[in-house]
Amino acid sequence: MGYNVVQKIISSHILEGEMTKGKVVGIKIDQTLTQDATGTMAYLEFEAMNIPEIRTEISVSYVDHNTSQMGFENADDHKYLQTIAEKYGIYYSRAGNGICHQVHLERFGLPGKTLLGSDSHTPTGGGIGMLAIGSGGLDVARALAGFPFFINYPKVIKVNLFGKLSSWVSAKDIILYLLEVLSTKGNVGWIVEYGGSGVKTLSVPERATITNMGAELGVTSSVFPSDEITFSFLKSQGREDGWKELVADKDAEYDRIIDIDLSTLEPRIATPHSPGNISLVRDLAGKKVDQVCLGSCTNSSYKDLMTVAGMVKGKKIPSGVSFAVAPGSKQVLEMITENGALSDLISFGARIMESACGFCIGNGQAPATNAVSIRTNNRNFKGRSGTQSAGIYLVSPETAAACVITGVITDPRDMRMKPPEIIIPEKFKIDDSMIIKPIHGEKDIRIYRGPNIGDPPSNEPLEENLTGEVIIKVGDKITTDHIMPAGIRLKYRSNIPKYSEFVFEPVDTTFSERCIANKQEGKANYIVAGLSYGQGSSREHAAICPSFLGVKAVIAKSIERIHWANLINFGIIPMIFEDEADYAKIEQSDVLVFENIAKAVKDGDIFTIKNKTKNYDFNARLELSTREREILISGGVLNTIN
Repeated sequence: MGYNVVQKIISSHILEGEMTKGKVVGIKIDQTLTQDATGTMAYLEFEAMNIPEIRTEISVSYVDHNTSQMGFENADDHKYLQTIAEKYGIYYSRAGNGICHQVHLERFGLPGKTLLGSDSHTPTGGGIGMLAIGSGGLDVARALAGFPFFINYPKVIKVNLFGKLSSWVSAKDIILYLLEVLSTKGNVGWIVEYGGSGVKTLSVPERATITNMGAELGVTSSVFPSDEITFSFLKSQGREDGWKELVADKDAEYDRIIDIDLSTLEPRIATPHSPGNISLVRDLAGKKVDQVCLGSCTNSSYKDLMTVAGMVKGKKIPSGVSFAVAPGSKQVLEMITENGALSDLISFGARIMESACGFCIGNGQAPATNAVSIRTNNRNFKGRSGTQSAGIYLVSPETAAACVITGVITDPRDMRMKPPEIIIPEKFKIDDSMIIKPIHGEKDIRIYRGPNIGDPPSNEPLEENLTGEVIIKVGDKITTDHIMPAGIRLKYRSNIPKYSEFVFEPVDTTFSERCIANKQEGKANYIVAGLSYGQGSSREHAAICPSFLGVKAVIAKSIERIHWANLINFGIIPMIFEDEADYAKIEQSDVLVFENIAKAVKDGDIFTIKNKTKNYDFNARLELSTREREILISGGVLNTIN
């Protein structure tokens, strides 16, 4: 039996374990990326390991999240990141150079390589034929130190693409359709591999749009083959020497196959408040629009911006609509400046934002109260935009342009115009002056630490018996945005005691103070949750800060992959209800008793928990690998290394 693309990459990188579905494997990581919102803690964790130098082929530290610099905290983080990069041999992409996933695709990504990033949209690299995986910062720190990255050997979904997209239908509509089919939950442990004749009709940036937003499916990663399209992209970036062909063998097998006829797809829209709430654009046509935002790591490529510029050229923005445009990289911004497309956007009425994450993460451009905001983002969780009452809708660049031209939700097929003809240059503008390259040899570098930067919190080994309170009970699809808000709180990510004040702030503003009170009394704190707990961003602070506050376990119907790993990394036990009916019986403030928990974590699969308040017992599953059990008993990953 031949190998598929996923199997070929894993087989060439496997360091521990065996290639058997469901078994844990440790793979070698070739490249890492961090961004400044998660990177500061990742490098603090790396420092705590006392490793003299990085052991990856290429590692890049990007500044693209906290670029507003409202106060000293962000600027201090950036200075810390630059000095860390200089000391340990890491590339440093300065603020203004662009969004990490866009820049990494342009300047660093290579087919057949493994990439681990402290950002959940790292699978963008799958558009170029990488096995690119998002994780918490501590896992990236371990990869920097040369340790394997551990995953359950995945099941692979083959998505066969046939035909060709119709006019006004784009790559964004492909992934929105797949979200409609697979939803945002229930896909843990899978990787999506794209194939079929339709793949040849998609450029690398279009493929990257699909793999980027594949993160919303909850899969481990998504990957395209590396072919002549990939070669052309790398050649346009002056990096064709790194190309290699990577395609599935003809007799490769898959665990599931989904066929998509591209010619049948229509423009789609994700409605509030989940990327999985999919409708046809035509079904919402006519709804008034207050704001349109073009950008994010999903749709900010040269082709995306050129398409929208071509659609708005010679027109003027309606009086009731605000239009923000954020190019994905300095390269894109320079190129649309030189060819006049930027002038077309500005003349129409666009407000040009920095080449950064910005509005996608709630860092600026918060909509008005009850506003309708049309965005090319990948996420539309409630309140993520900075406005709790706003409705965020996710669309393609073509649909976004149609909406901003008309002032209402509009299917671009209903516009009385021909699609702009976009000619992709054979050679892109290459200027890496905003990337500081590593210095090799002896380096006497003093690491800068501002007053907002602290050490990673320490944790004690797991106790044998725990008694504590259900400090909060939440429902299904709780995201890491619910647990650990971003936006104006981002600047505190280097300061765990301060950032911990805002845990679950969008859900319960008293959470942190109640946790602290229990912790001071020697009581444990427990979180009870429904399905798909911890979906969304890779932010490990959604585990670090609860751990700092004395949370010892999360009991849920299901937990998403990255958050599961982050909980274990920081000594919080992830548990799954043996009987989901027990979820309904538990109430917030119930006292739960964990007897002989350390023994159960060491070698048990089913653990009996006593609800002391209601005087009954229920069971939870401990679905843990041997390695995960050792980490939890030690109190977290850092305790196993030092």
